[in-house]
Amino acid sequence: MTTTRREWLRASVAALVAAGASARVLGASQVPMTSGTPIEIWKTPTCGCCKMWVDHMRTAGFRPTVHDMNDVSPIKRKLGVPSSLESCHTAIVGGYTIEGHVPADVVRQALKDRPKIAGLAVAGMPMGSPGMEGPRKDPYNVVAFEQNGRTSVFAKR
Repeated sequence: MTTTRREWLRASVAALVAAGASARVLGASQVPMTSGTPIEIWKTPTCGCCKMWVDHMRTAGFRPTVHDMNDVSPIKRKLGVPSSLESCHTAIVGGYTIEGHVPADVVRQALKDRPKIAGLAVAGMPMGSPGMEGPRKDPYNVVAFEQNGRTSVFAKR
């Protein structure tokens, strides 16, 4: 069966309209892909929860640039992430280092308030954090860290 150009165009437009409607129903961001707050992310290529966190940030209106690498440790050291706060991925946004499964709304709050910190971290991979959705939601802290190594709780979830 041969598809005419007109049929192909009609089907393409219908698919685009359906995709847009689905995004609105699912609560995806209305921000076009070319806009949004830039965020640079380093992760391993095989980590599923990292990919889901990238999707969480994209849905929240961030514009990720993703670097897949086999070992993210050198980036963590270069950016001054305390070893006790390490997780599976690291990002930079608005001059702040973001380590692990930090929720997008907490990142937005830091970008708005501009606290004098080096970054934010969610240590480990707590169940229920963005990218770690599952059968339960464990409480966890979003920790602020400073260049001098001091830490404090920035948000509780």
